[in-house]
Amino acid sequence: MSDVSGRFVVAAAVVAVSLAVVATAASAAHDYGDALSKSLLYFEAQRSGRLPYNQRVRWRGHSGLTDGLEQGVDLVGGYYDAGDHVKFGLPMAFTVTLLSWGVLEYGDGVSAAGELAHALQAIKWGTDYFIKAHTAPNELWAQVGDGDSDHYCWQRPEDMTTSRRAYKVDAENPGSEVAAETAAAMAAASLVFRRAGDAHYAHLLLHHAQQLFEFADKFRGRYDESVEVVKNYYPSSSGYKDELLWAALWLHRATGRRDYLEYALANADDFGGTGWAVSEFSWDIKYAGLQVLASELLVEAKERRLRLSPEERAVVEQLRSKGEYYVCSCMNRNPGGAEHNAGRTPAGLLFIRPWNNLQYASGAAFLLTVYSDVLSALGEPLRCGGEEGAGEAGDVLAFAKSQADYILGSNPMRTSYLVGYGAAYPRRVHHRAASSASYRHDRDFIGCLQGFDSWYSARRENPHDLVGAVVGGPNGEDVFSDRRGAYMQTEACTYNTAPMVGVFSKLMQLEGQQPQRRRPETAEEAEPAPAEDL
Repeated sequence: MSDVSGRFVVAAAVVAVSLAVVATAASAAHDYGDALSKSLLYFEAQRSGRLPYNQRVRWRGHSGLTDGLEQGVDLVGGYYDAGDHVKFGLPMAFTVTLLSWGVLEYGDGVSAAGELAHALQAIKWGTDYFIKAHTAPNELWAQVGDGDSDHYCWQRPEDMTTSRRAYKVDAENPGSEVAAETAAAMAAASLVFRRAGDAHYAHLLLHHAQQLFEFADKFRGRYDESVEVVKNYYPSSSGYKDELLWAALWLHRATGRRDYLEYALANADDFGGTGWAVSEFSWDIKYAGLQVLASELLVEAKERRLRLSPEERAVVEQLRSKGEYYVCSCMNRNPGGAEHNAGRTPAGLLFIRPWNNLQYASGAAFLLTVYSDVLSALGEPLRCGGEEGAGEAGDVLAFAKSQADYILGSNPMRTSYLVGYGAAYPRRVHHRAASSASYRHDRDFIGCLQGFDSWYSARRENPHDLVGAVVGGPNGEDVFSDRRGAYMQTEACTYNTAPMVGVFSKLMQLEGQQPQRRRPETAEEAEPAPAEDL
């Protein structure tokens, strides 16, 4: 799992990379359709619960089948966030929101690649779980499992012996971040399924989204104060006000109701939407995302699909201005130097933090891709520091593409950080299931500590490629260490890959690539499963 709290320090072994390699790193053309297909496959490897008959990642088995039983609720399903087996509600919901947004913006490309069904399945695996977890209007189960005990074990999910205690937020113990983000995820997903022709499921999702938003807003409170066990893993540094604005904008987009728009604009100042100028976007800090999302309102207004009063337009323009600060920061075009611009590696990768840095690069690639479309639709240039002339829509998209290409292998290490893509990619991903014997072929129980001795400590490559996973990535000098123990670099998270689905779809269309049907992984993993395995 990704820890951005800065509490953990890891000494990572590094290998020197010469500046000559940096200068000569190839920016070869990439097969974005293949990258898209592999990205969606990754979510099947992260599934918890009873796997379906059409599961393509064959080395996984059923897991977490008693989740919620101790509390008298069915919490089977959902996603593991990373290489461990805790189900954290906040990053899981954020993952589904970004998957849904990518399909909404670039669904034509996803469909052209023959991947729409897989995208819908990836989203629905999350939203089906959220429906289960939302057990009452003011009650949401926010976590299953305990991070501390989980980290003492290196077991396949099928063999779990660690605590599966579930934790909830409610009126007495509020959790506005997780409730509002889950509302955003279900609202965004409702749009996806409505467009896909599943009106009943879309309506169900919207019903839950509206209840969850009301719960998050009426009973305000930090979720990591109600669910204290989450603090070492997914603490809320920005508070819950960004999630409330984010959810309100998504509910407006899903319903068309003015009251949600009015809520977002009326609270934009007090909740920091027009005040926070940030250089990062993540599962925790949503300001840049909601500011870019708000910018799309100007496109709707221009196309006469939305009426904005002069006062409303002024607030939207303020939100857009802060979103543009983020875009300019990523592109190193804000005036004021390093203090107002995001960090970079020598080869040009955005570098925010050493722990799981690619989550920030992938999120930026997606937001800049969306914002480039906003600029194109408005016919306006990029403004940095309030001044025009900082660039055009094409420049913004080109920078987003540079981040995607770096992830796919156009980097000094000449390594793809999307597992399974290209000839060179991480082979020792920090992931319990991928690094252990397949449960399908070896059902001998792997004990808690046995896994460390037999699998974690082994220097050999993982027996299974975690295809489609975007790992944490290189350090600030573009150097990557492919070791399970280097988990700041080799652990992958669902929210690393989720934004790339939309980016790869856009770039595939932009390049005019002709997608092809591709096999999931190997012939063995594509074959139908024996009845006893299902």
